[in-house]
Amino acid sequence: MNEKIRVLYYGLWLAHPVLQTGIAAIMLRRGLHRKFKFFFGYILTQLVTFAVVFSAFRHSYSAFFYLNWACDALSVAFGFAVIHEVFVDVFRAFHTLRDLGTVLFKWAGLVMLLVAGVVSVSANSSEIAPWMQAVITSQRCVRIIQIGMVLFLLFFAHYVGVSRRQHSFGIALGFGSFAMIELVLICSFVGNHLGGFWMSIMNMAAYNGSLMVWLGYVAVTRPARDATLSLLQPQRWEQSLTDIHHPLPADSLIPMFEGMVDRALSRTHQDLAPDHETLGGGAVARRAAAAGSNFSLPVVHEPTKP
Repeated sequence: MNEKIRVLYYGLWLAHPVLQTGIAAIMLRRGLHRKFKFFFGYILTQLVTFAVVFSAFRHSYSAFFYLNWACDALSVAFGFAVIHEVFVDVFRAFHTLRDLGTVLFKWAGLVMLLVAGVVSVSANSSEIAPWMQAVITSQRCVRIIQIGMVLFLLFFAHYVGVSRRQHSFGIALGFGSFAMIELVLICSFVGNHLGGFWMSIMNMAAYNGSLMVWLGYVAVTRPARDATLSLLQPQRWEQSLTDIHHPLPADSLIPMFEGMVDRALSRTHQDLAPDHETLGGGAVARRAAAAGSNFSLPVVHEPTKP
């Protein structure tokens, strides 16, 4: 490693805590650490990770090796929690969809752990330990989920009323873009198209890009939700799931009344607003009927008592 590349390597690495400190400070000032607790915890964890791993890297390679893998495992756990946090914020207005998503995320986490365990046990590689294989598999599963979350927000943000200027969208965008670049770099490394050192440099540069995306999103005030978007479709999903979870009794009169209201609203404008002549004739007829219906009772004279 020549001197210029060494300076580039350390410059990219030292930029991590600088950007992360800025993100944490702005989140504390704006109160975003209460809304995005796991993301704020992830940023703080990365700061502690840098302090520990960088010190170990300067003194002991063995300590650096094991600390780096332990911090990677912790980062995987926080990354999965941040995905769920973004999902909850996106579907905050739809309680039933949010609860369903929470259940699905729990099952996805369980399946991810099972896959990681099976891969670590069945791997026959002598170059890597089973626990290291489990961490790598879990990390790649989380990266794929992060990419899926970004694609979901890019294509379906309109349906759930999420603005692309929203904080949760920026968090998902940072994770998803970094995950996509990292997976591409891994494929290039496995195919012997890229060396390990240049892979580390490009990976750190990509992570700095994600940090700058997060810094820009938390630094600027963003709208909570795009109120101009039509949310009829997710509202129908919400109502359908609510009806499945809380079905109406068979003898309920609510469906009958709803049908009556729907039929009344489906009438044409001509039926609801007749012309002036009909209104006038109807008024005259009502006045005539009212006049003809006025009658007086005959007066009955009671005989006087003797």
